[in-house]
Amino acid sequence: MQQYPHQQYPPHQYPPQQYPPHQHPDPYAQPYGAAPAPGCVFCGAQPAVQATVRGHQGILYVMRFLSRSGMFCRSCGLATYREMSAKTLWQGWWSPLSVAITPLTLLMNLGPRARFRKLGPPMGGFRPSLDPGKPLTRRPEAMLFLIPMALLALLLPVLFVIGLLADDPYDGPTTTGGETAQTLSVGDCVRNDGDWHEQDLQTLDCGSADAQFKVTRILRSTGEQCADGDYLADTKYSSDGMTTSCLTPLR
Repeated sequence: MQQYPHQQYPPHQYPPQQYPPHQHPDPYAQPYGAAPAPGCVFCGAQPAVQATVRGHQGILYVMRFLSRSGMFCRSCGLATYREMSAKTLWQGWWSPLSVAITPLTLLMNLGPRARFRKLGPPMGGFRPSLDPGKPLTRRPEAMLFLIPMALLALLLPVLFVIGLLADDPYDGPTTTGGETAQTLSVGDCVRNDGDWHEQDLQTLDCGSADAQFKVTRILRSTGEQCADGDYLADTKYSSDGMTTSCLTPLR
């Protein structure tokens, strides 16, 4: 049998070993056991964000609270927000409580809208993304809401001005039976052709048999009072519309 000479190595040294060439890890490889990031529920595209978009309908005494939850890409999220908010603008006002719930619903949708707008363009979906369409303020549903709101904003100042210009029924002389109420003075004699809730005082000569009362005093301060047995004339028969007169019975 052939023998080979024993190979000698320097002390403290070992034979060289062969290693495979250095390999760089794949930066896009998923870790073992890790699930891929979820995509949009409508198109599967990424990036996507979890959100809930809400809607509201009010019909007399019936209300419906609507919502869509899930992962949304930028395009599908904005399309969902604009669709549900537009419908809420014209379907959400027709019940008593909905007048307060609808504005809250629209305000709550501003949070998801801001998150959608921060996302990048959708990529890698298994189907085309939804078309966001026109902005909310340029849709017919929004105009149906803005027109009555604009008319109401114009109507309120008009009603306020009309209220200021309208005659106050207790400001100055009023009419009774189609005639201007007369201002009573101390010494005048009158008769009442109405009742004491709806007075109709007519000034007469004190010597007339039809005269029933005589004006004996005008109460110009809160501490003044009429004598016992006197009646009080309505303030519409005073010069300022605020003071009253004491009517003393003639019989």
